[in-house]
Amino acid sequence: MAKKNRFTEVGKKVGAALGKANREAHIQARKVSAASKIAKEELKDISKQVEATKKQLEKSAKRLKAALG
Repeated sequence: MAKKNRFTEVGKKVGAALGKANREAHIQARKVSAASKIAKEELKDISKQVEATKKQLEKSAKRLKAALG
């Protein structure tokens, strides 16, 4: 009977350690998910800015050509 109690104690400790590790993994996964969402939004904003700058550069190039030619 003494060995059985030791096995159950060890099993509880192992289960608790696995539970803690699993919890930490889920927390980290949520953080990564949130960070990826923020990065995605920032990337959209940057791409919009690049498009706006591109259009502005095209207009400026047309005006410059018209002024020179």
